[in-house]
This record gives sequence, C-alpha cells and structure tokens, in this order.
Amino acid sequence: MATRTLKVKYDGGTVTAKLAGHPGEVGIVLAHGAGAGQSHPWMQLMRSLLAERYATLSFNYRYTEAGRSAPDRLATLLEVHRAAADRMTHYVDAVVLAGKSLGGRMGSHLAAGNGAEGWPTAGLVYYGYPLVPMGKSEPRDTAHLRTIRAPQLFFAGTSDRLGPPVLLEPIAQGLPNGSLVVVDEGDHSFKVPKRTGRTQEDELHWIATETCLWIDRDVGVKQA
Repeated sequence: MATRTLKVKYDGGTVTAKLAGHPGEVGIVLAHGAGAGQSHPWMQLMRSLLAERYATLSFNYRYTEAGRSAPDRLATLLEVHRAAADRMTHYVDAVVLAGKSLGGRMGSHLAAGNGAEGWPTAGLVYYGYPLVPMGKSEPRDTAHLRTIRAPQLFFAGTSDRLGPPVLLEPIAQGLPNGSLVVVDEGDHSFKVPKRTGRTQEDELHWIATETCLWIDRDVGVKQA
C-alpha cells in the first residue's frame, strides 16, 4: 500500500507523518505509544491494516522526532497531536483519534480540551489505555473521559497490567457512548502466549477489523 511522507507543522517546528490509504469521508489519526515512534513494527502494521478501509495518518511526537526517549510535557504532546489531527482534516471530513497507550490517552485529552476547546473528533479508539502508570498501583484520574460526547472504544488485554479490563469495564460503561473489547490473554501490546495458537499479528488483524466495524456502526460514517 502506498504511503505518503508528510511534514506536520506546529508552533515549535515540524514532525514527520505518514499517510496511508485513500482519502474519503472519514479518516483515522493513529498516535504512537511512549516507548516507540511511528516507525515501530506495531505502528506500521496497524496503520496499514486500518488504511485498507480508512485513510490513516500516523505521526511522531516532538521527542520521538528528536530521538529522545522521555516523552514531552503534556502541553507539547497535545500541541503536536492537534497539529496532526488538523492536518488530517485536509484529506477527510471526519477524524477518529486512535492511539497506542500514551497516544490514545493524549487523544482523549485533546478531545476533552485539557483547559482549552476540545478537538471535534468523530470518535476515539484506545489500543491499551494506560490506566495504571508504570510502576504505580493507583489508576489515573479519568474524569475527562466523561466530558467527551463522541463514542469511545477501548481494547484491553486480560494480561495487561497497565489497562486491565476489570478496571476499564466500569469506566467504559460509565461513558455516554463507551465500548470495551477484551483481548483474551493479550498484554499491553496484544501479544498472546504461544500456547494459544495465535500470534500478535493475528490479534492486530482482528483488532483492526473490529475498529473499522465499530466506526461503521457507532461513529455512523460508512466507507465504500
């Protein structure tokens, strides 16, 4: 599948983005997790799978673009994320904000506003919402999720210590339009034990399919 390389401008400079698929009525902005940028195999595969149905834009946050490992401050993460989402509106009419771990959480803060006007997303998808910070035992505050009117879809593996389904289920149920899909024996990146007979690639194919079906059903935007 052809992928275009773009430069996304924000107030502090530019970051690299990758656009795959054909522009249409709806598109997906796919944000990476804290530990790896858009070039990570997980991100490349998920971008290509989603782009089989919907135009999908991934991007690097500023710290990743600069080759650093420590994430930027929240304000900078959101500034870059907003710029990438704004860029996607040049190609599609409606944008779904999706993200792996940190990227999904940043999408939620962007949609909620975080002290500013919320970004008008058509929906949000969380691939492993990092509810419990690494090395911590107490969940993060998720009150901002309840201010978002757009539908929200969570994917959570039963072996994910950062976003266990048992903790995410009541959160999803308490949202205006929240859904939870459980990945049996999946970890934070949806890897599963060999004894299951399934692979991580199998799981990501299934997750991408479920994402697109959810967009059709709950976001209400259908793609030919």
